[in-house]
Amino acid sequence: MNLLDLHQRMTRWPLGRWLFARAVCFKAPYFASIAPRIDALEPGRCVVSFAHRRAVTNHIGTVHAIALCNAAELAAGLATEAGLPPSMRWIPKGMQVEYVRKAMGRMTTTARIRDDIAAGSDAREAPVDVETTDPRGDVVFRAVVSMWVSPKPPREG
Repeated sequence: MNLLDLHQRMTRWPLGRWLFARAVCFKAPYFASIAPRIDALEPGRCVVSFAHRRAVTNHIGTVHAIALCNAAELAAGLATEAGLPPSMRWIPKGMQVEYVRKAMGRMTTTARIRDDIAAGSDAREAPVDVETTDPRGDVVFRAVVSMWVSPKPPREG
C-alpha cells in the first residue's frame, strides 16, 4: 500500500489523522520533535501544522528556525512521496530558506511541487516550494526544497 492510500484509509478512522502522523514520525523519528499534524495530503501537495510550544521555542520566545525547516522538509517529502510513481524514489538534496517575520502561534506549512514529477522516469532534481503561515495567515517562512528523484534500483534476487 502506498503512502497516499494509507493516508486516505487512516484519516477515515477516529483519531486517524493523529495515527497517520505518528506512523510517519515512527518511520522518520526526527519529525516527531515538532509533533506535526498532517492536515492534507495529495499528489504534489501537503499541508502540515504544528503547535507553538516550549519544545519548538527559541531564546526570544518565537518558533525556532530549525522547527520551521523540519516542517518544510516533512511537508516537501510527503508531497513528493504522494506524487511519485512506485518505480521512483526521492531524497532531499538541499534547502534554501527565508525567514520572513517572527513566527508565533500554530504554524501551517504548505508544500507544492512545481512540476509534474510523475511524468518521466529519468533521474532529476524536483524543486518543492514551501510556505509557512501563522494563525493570522501571514507568511513567516519560505523555502525551496530540492528533491532528487530517481528510478528505484532493480531488486536483486
